[in-house]
Amino acid sequence: MATSFLQKYQLQNHQLLLPKKQCVTYALYALIALAFLHYLLFYPAPASGKSVVVAQAQEQVAGVASARVDAPEQEVPGPPPCDYSDGEWVPDARPPLYNGTSCGTIKDGQNCMAHGRPDTGYLYWRWRPRQCNLPVFSPEALLRWLRNKHLAFVGDSLARNQAESLLCLLASRSSPELVYRDGEGNASRRFVFREFNATVSVFWSPFLVKVVEKSEHAGGSRHNNVFLDAFDERWMSKLGDLDAVVLSVGHWFLIPGVYHDAGKVVACHGCEELNYTETDFFGVFKDVIHRTLAEVTRRQQHGHGEKKKEKVVAVTTFSPAHFEGGWDKAGACPKKRPYRNGEKGLGYTESEMRKTVVEAVRAAGEAAGSGLRFVALDVTNLANLRPDGHPRPYMTKDPFAGGEAGERRMQNDCVHWCMPGPVDTFNEILLQTILR
Repeated sequence: MATSFLQKYQLQNHQLLLPKKQCVTYALYALIALAFLHYLLFYPAPASGKSVVVAQAQEQVAGVASARVDAPEQEVPGPPPCDYSDGEWVPDARPPLYNGTSCGTIKDGQNCMAHGRPDTGYLYWRWRPRQCNLPVFSPEALLRWLRNKHLAFVGDSLARNQAESLLCLLASRSSPELVYRDGEGNASRRFVFREFNATVSVFWSPFLVKVVEKSEHAGGSRHNNVFLDAFDERWMSKLGDLDAVVLSVGHWFLIPGVYHDAGKVVACHGCEELNYTETDFFGVFKDVIHRTLAEVTRRQQHGHGEKKKEKVVAVTTFSPAHFEGGWDKAGACPKKRPYRNGEKGLGYTESEMRKTVVEAVRAAGEAAGSGLRFVALDVTNLANLRPDGHPRPYMTKDPFAGGEAGERRMQNDCVHWCMPGPVDTFNEILLQTILR
């Protein structure tokens, strides 16, 4: 009421015309307003009623504040895992982090630049996932995570290819020191980055389980003898010391093999001349992957003391070959740029091998307890689109020094990857997977 009065008063005063009756009326309004103000000042509402309302409000505020302080901190959910398998190769002008001069751990057969490969376009492509970002590899980030830790690559020559790629990427920040080597061609090795007390090992184990390789047979047998119920203790016995393991196998299962289980031969692959039950390699590959991941889980659960480290177990999916002709003929894999999406689909073998790994990792993850994380490094699709990334005839230095090959025999590598090259992307994904 008092507010209404003041507004009317200001308006009428501005007009400077106040009839006598209006003045009386407004005076009465003013007296009423003053009386009401006097009442509020000298006869306030009972203190008890007001204090109850204020006290209740204060208690509510204090309760909320106390709850915020005392309640355990809620974990903020992170972004969903990125599907790095779905994407495309896009041009990228940035140079690689290393080359054949700056990295001394490149296997001779993958040192394409040093061996005179004339085209360098295969170096300037980057994998771009469709629904998320794949950061450029950060040597500092992985070395920080790897401080006082041990990372091991276990598997065949593609596992070694990926391991050597990682060593070169890290060497752009800190130099590795070779502290151990063993096996034919130093297939198993261990490196230490002294500055970080970080260890990276490579274990040769082309089947993950025990095998007597065909080269070890007297008499020149062309079959590997694979023991499905016996694990390869050369790496499995070291599991307790490892913080992260990258398993990568596949291509050796395509080679003829005789399979043993429970002390007897149960089947073979590619052994028509032997009196054994013929089987395809898909079932054996699936059996080995599932058995291996189950054994990793069992040993993790039964570890003791310092041996029971938390660990990440990553399994790299099948990496396709790109032969378009005979391995011993010029032009076995002649492409000089990546395939575009839809230009080259996965073959049946590649699809089945990839599917086996993805499903086995999912099942192992559901069965694993705390302190153990299984992940699939799903590189099959992105590798399938890179027919240009292999050494080809540049496994050796200057393969055409004596003139063009023509029809003469010449070994071509359309399986492994030039370094630097597409295999570096495998480790970009590995880094993000470990840090997640």
